[in-house]
Amino acid sequence: MNTILVTGGAGYAGSVVVRQLLGEGYRVVALDALKFGGQSLLGVWQHPQFTFHRCDITDFSMVDDLLRLYDFHAVVHLAAIVGDPACKRDPKLATRTNWEASLHLVQACLDRHVPRFVFASTCSNYGKMADPNGYVTEDSPLAPVSLYAELKVKVESHILRALPHASGFCPTALRFATIYGLSPRMRFDLTVNEFTKDLALGRELVVFGEQFWRPYCHVSDFARAVLAVLRAEPDAVAYNVFNVGDTKENYTKKMIVDEIARLIPNARVKYVPQAEDPRDYRVDFTKIASLLDFHVSRHVVDGIAEVKQVVEAGVIGDPDDQCYYNIPHEA
Repeated sequence: MNTILVTGGAGYAGSVVVRQLLGEGYRVVALDALKFGGQSLLGVWQHPQFTFHRCDITDFSMVDDLLRLYDFHAVVHLAAIVGDPACKRDPKLATRTNWEASLHLVQACLDRHVPRFVFASTCSNYGKMADPNGYVTEDSPLAPVSLYAELKVKVESHILRALPHASGFCPTALRFATIYGLSPRMRFDLTVNEFTKDLALGRELVVFGEQFWRPYCHVSDFARAVLAVLRAEPDAVAYNVFNVGDTKENYTKKMIVDEIARLIPNARVKYVPQAEDPRDYRVDFTKIASLLDFHVSRHVVDGIAEVKQVVEAGVIGDPDDQCYYNIPHEA
């Protein structure tokens, strides 16, 4: 039975990745600093193949000790200061966490002969597409416009190009589309989730720059993509990068609002014109579909429906609670 380390295992994506790995028969070790709590792991706490270690990824000595404790088949590296606002709020911590700790972890995996390394990157790396009528691919120029994306690009470059190719080491970078959907560690500061929550609560939604494009990917498919890489033959994924999502799942903000309005006909929306946005991109996902036979199982309309249901049913008592956001409300 292969053992997988998931850094950031209590997070929005990590808690879903952990569950899917356990469901597929892997032994899972989750590492997390628990900055947003650990309740997301209660559902798997007593699983016989699950182990948790409270550890900040920037504590290099503790990370090294953890890697010596187990014979890991793979490390799925999700731990990070996530998103543009959070990185902008504390750039020093973001650099230490997203850049320095990632480099240390990669080298530690090499030193311990961990066969596989999956790095969670982002489609934000593309910035603004040169052709407003086209699509960006894995070969398109990267143009990060935020510290968050800049650090992701640096880690990608280090893993895939700067490191000498080592026999038996299989690193892969996954550029994820903007994530959405239900998770054990729920977030309401993500576009689809936030828009749906506000309109489901009967509020007026204010949308800035409704014409700009982003691709979207359900958090469950995020986890499925990680599994697809772990199952793939090393030759297909080693020192390789994949966009994760579906080409049909590129939306403008206006298109997302329109989908929500189909379920909430009385939705009140105010559009604020915004002529420029440094991030505006439609992404092509042909590569992951053709090489790994990966196809999304859920779509934006599915995510809207599930978020609407839990909000309207009161399953989440106070969706405005700070615990569902990555930065303080007042920031």
